[in-house]
Amino acid sequence: MSNIVVVYHSGYGHTQRMAQSVAQGAGAKLLAIDADGNLPDGGWEQLAAADAIVFGAPTYMAAPSWQFKKFADASSKAWFAQAWKDKLFAGFSNSASVQGDKQVTLDYFYHLAMQHGGVWVGLGLLPSNTKAAQRNDVNWMGSFSGAMAQSPSDASAGEMSAGDLETARQFGERVASAAARWAR
Repeated sequence: MSNIVVVYHSGYGHTQRMAQSVAQGAGAKLLAIDADGNLPDGGWEQLAAADAIVFGAPTYMAAPSWQFKKFADASSKAWFAQAWKDKLFAGFSNSASVQGDKQVTLDYFYHLAMQHGGVWVGLGLLPSNTKAAQRNDVNWMGSFSGAMAQSPSDASAGEMSAGDLETARQFGERVASAAARWAR
């Protein structure tokens, strides 16, 4: 079984629920970036040992949270040593608005992965884009580069869409499958 780590920051709990769903699907370990933008003790070692790293953060003001960006900047030590070269990478984000510029956050994750010499795993799920489509369908937002979720600004983390969480879980399964194939 591949060693997969989901490294994420969550401001209000919504992105944490996505991270938990991705981890459930992937059989991954969770690694939370704290409110000060730091990893827990042993976090960098977990990432160094990972076969695949999944990035997650809320989209705030058309970008990942500053806490995630602090982590990304701190990853320059791994970059300099090419410690994450040839690992698989993937990403997910949540915002209050339906569009909310989540694609910009996923693009940020993609470019961070490319800086590290990684290989990107996209969502791999068809969009729910028919007249019969519902808000709780899998990939109702029609994303391809990673998992996206929308949580209204007045909704608690417990009120997240079942479809968004299922999308995240299936995305985790895809990352695990890709990691198993990549390890061969």
